[in-house]
Amino acid sequence: MPAARPESAAALPAVVPDVAVPVPDVAASDVTAGTPAAPARALPRTDLVLLAVSVGAISLSAPLISATAAPALAIAFWRNVMSVGVLGPYALLRHRAELRAVPRRALLLAMAAGVLLAVHFGLWMPSLRMTSVASATALVTTTPLWTIVLMRLLGVRAPRMVWLGTVVAFAGVLVLTGVDLSLSPRALAGDALALGAGLAAAGYMLLGAEVRRTVSTTAYTLVCYATTAAVLLVVCLVARTPLSGWPAGVWWQIVLLMATAQLLGHSLSNRVVRTLGPSVTSTAILLETPGAALIAALWLGQWPPAAAYPAVVLILLGLVLVARADRR
Repeated sequence: MPAARPESAAALPAVVPDVAVPVPDVAASDVTAGTPAAPARALPRTDLVLLAVSVGAISLSAPLISATAAPALAIAFWRNVMSVGVLGPYALLRHRAELRAVPRRALLLAMAAGVLLAVHFGLWMPSLRMTSVASATALVTTTPLWTIVLMRLLGVRAPRMVWLGTVVAFAGVLVLTGVDLSLSPRALAGDALALGAGLAAAGYMLLGAEVRRTVSTTAYTLVCYATTAAVLLVVCLVARTPLSGWPAGVWWQIVLLMATAQLLGHSLSNRVVRTLGPSVTSTAILLETPGAALIAALWLGQWPPAAAYPAVVLILLGLVLVARADRR
């Protein structure tokens, strides 16, 4: 997650993919020895309401993508173009000088993050047409687990509780993929795409965290999302994916997707994390999986097979363990 100092409340928060990466809690060693513990305080009700709205907006993403009658790659492209269109004028107005002075290394890393984000969207959104919304959402939210694995490869050690959560979640992944394999090879292929999307999102998050040590979230977001849109445009052209020619209702669905999942859902979660704390926020966002499954069941009639429910529970349990573990 971002290591840079938060911007003012007037600034637009960075937009992130439809995945949640827990923010590390402050480790015990970071607290001054002998400092009295702060008294417990009640969580702000307003922020709890905002968090509930955030989870609901994020949960709408997968069912909305599945229901939109346009190619998945085209939806991904226009979703990013629209986000740049919303954030661009603000960034150019308030961060023009910073954009001109972004160091070469940070610029290249931001562009690399944009490429990985394009891979994330390019894998996950088609997966929603191949497997159930519940399976795709549960598997793509394994991003925190992939983040832990990548950080370990970079030499960062995680506490035992994190690894326990990782093992539990991946056990759920194995069960879920076994269930989908019994249904159809197409569903299993969709599971593989969703897992790959989660891995790509983990790389995106780690690169973004590095860039945002020296670059504001607004400037980073503009560069990253512009790169994502450019990469997806090339992919759509190579794959000969149509980018227009749909009814007005489809365009409104894409606008709704951009406004809810990208600008509303994750922006609100970024806002309340400063008051509710990382554990509460990241754990609540994990409700995206059952939320998306419920919306898909009621709206699209996608009821997962009974054997898939224990697998989803295992994945969520593992992610909760990772989210609740204090780590540096």
